[in-house]
Amino acid sequence: MTDASGHLELQVVFASSYYPAPVDDATLTVRWYTNDDFTIHYREVHSEHTWKCRWDRHPNPHNTRDHFHPPPTAPTPGDDDSWPTDHRDVLRLVLDEIEDRIAVLWDD
Repeated sequence: MTDASGHLELQVVFASSYYPAPVDDATLTVRWYTNDDFTIHYREVHSEHTWKCRWDRHPNPHNTRDHFHPPPTAPTPGDDDSWPTDHRDVLRLVLDEIEDRIAVLWDD
């Protein structure tokens, strides 16, 4: 799939059965560049609000190259952070954090 700017991206739509009823929709969008920069967005749509966060590696004026835009609104600037070098390790970290988030949703 391509975004509005023509960038290729992977968009994962999570099955609604994976979430408790208050979550209407959940997606993960991944865009990785040939220089190993990336942006990974996780987003949940609830009836009253949207909960989102973002993991980024790219040069910018608001944070270090590696940074995290925390939930629930993914504000800019985010928090400086550091991510593994290998893309598989980054994705594992992100998926583990999403699994933790889903567990919290079911516990509420």
